[in-house]
Amino acid sequence: MNTNKTVRKTVRHLADGREILYFDDSPHPPPRDAVDERDLPTVAAASEIRRDPLTGEWVAMAAHRQTRTYKPPADLCPLCPTRPGKPSEVPEPDYDVVVFENRFPSFAQAVHGERTTVDGAGIVPLAPGKGRCEVVCFTSDHDRSFARLSPARVRTVVDVWADRTADLSTLDGVEQVFPFENRGEEIGVTLHHPHGQIYAYPFVTPKTELMLRTASAYRAEHGRHVLGDVLAAERRSGSRIVAEGGHWTAFVPPAARWPVQVLVVPHRQVADLTELSAVERDDFADVYLRVLRGCDALYGRPLPYVAGWHQAPVHGDRELSWLHLELFSVLRAKDKLKYLAGSESGMAVWVNDATPEQIAERLRAAAEPLTR
Repeated sequence: MNTNKTVRKTVRHLADGREILYFDDSPHPPPRDAVDERDLPTVAAASEIRRDPLTGEWVAMAAHRQTRTYKPPADLCPLCPTRPGKPSEVPEPDYDVVVFENRFPSFAQAVHGERTTVDGAGIVPLAPGKGRCEVVCFTSDHDRSFARLSPARVRTVVDVWADRTADLSTLDGVEQVFPFENRGEEIGVTLHHPHGQIYAYPFVTPKTELMLRTASAYRAEHGRHVLGDVLAAERRSGSRIVAEGGHWTAFVPPAARWPVQVLVVPHRQVADLTELSAVERDDFADVYLRVLRGCDALYGRPLPYVAGWHQAPVHGDRELSWLHLELFSVLRAKDKLKYLAGSESGMAVWVNDATPEQIAERLRAAAEPLTR
C-alpha cells in the first residue's frame, strides 16, 4: 500500500448550515461544488447533560432525536449520493469518503444554557450538551460494508478519523472524541448504508475514566502500562490472537464479556489516532480487514457489531492512554442474540456463554479459508 497517499479535503455547507467535508482518495477527484437545494429548517439541538449523583456518571438528554430518520427504503437513503429528484445529505453525485454534522445530534456546539443543578436543589449537576456529532460515510456504495472496502479505502478512513480527532479536539467544551461504527439491525442500526459516527463528548466517558484509574494504579505498582503488558502476554500465548501484523495485534480479551469481542491494539503506545505513523495506518487496514472478514464468516452472515476507538481525553492523561479499537457483537449464534440478563444490565456483572479461547478459535477457523 502507498504510505504516501494523498487525500484531498474539501469543506462545504448543507442547506441548513451544517458542515460537510469531502475526503477524496481518487487520483483525479472532481471539484466538490454541488449545492444542497433542499429546504431544511435550522438544526435546533436542545441537548443537556445531567450527572447522576449516585454514580458520578453524566447522562445526555436529547429529546429532539425522537424525530430522526428511521429505516428509510433503500431508494431514499439519506447517505447515498444525491440523484435526480432524490436529494440526500450528500449533494454530490458520487463521493469517496464524506463526513457531515449529524442533523439530529446528541451533542452540538449551538446549545446554550448555564451550568446549574436540577430544580436548583444543588444535588444533580446540569449543563448544556455542548459538543458535536458527525456522520462518516465510508463509501458511496449502499450495498458495500466496511469488511468489503479495499485496504486503500480503509487507510483513507483512518486518515479521516485522525483528521476529525484533531479538529474536534479544538472545539469549545469537547473533552473526548469517539469514532465508532454500529452495524446491523440487531445492534440498533436504522440506516443500512455503510457508515459510522464520531461523538465529541462534553465530558470524559465513564468507561474511559475507569480504564484511566486502572492504568494509573497498575503503573504505580508495576511501572508499566497495563495494556502493554496484556498485549505482550497475548503475543506470547497466542491462544486468543485472531490476526497479527507488523504493527498491530488483534485478540479476544482474556476476560471477554461478549459472544464476539476483539481488541485491535498497536504495538507502540500512542494516545490517539493522530499519533499513528503512515506504516501503522497501513498495517491497521490489513489487520482490521482480516478481523472483519473473519467475523462475517463466523456465522455465514454479516455480523452485527459495534466497533469503536478508545482514545485519550482531550485535556489530559495521555501518558495513561493506549489507543486501541474494540469490536463486539450481541450475536451468540447464527440466529441467537445475547440479551443482557438482570445481573448484567442491573449490576454490570457479566456472564459469557463461551470462553475467550473458544471465541478466538472460532474466529480463526472462520477466517482460515479466506487466507488460503
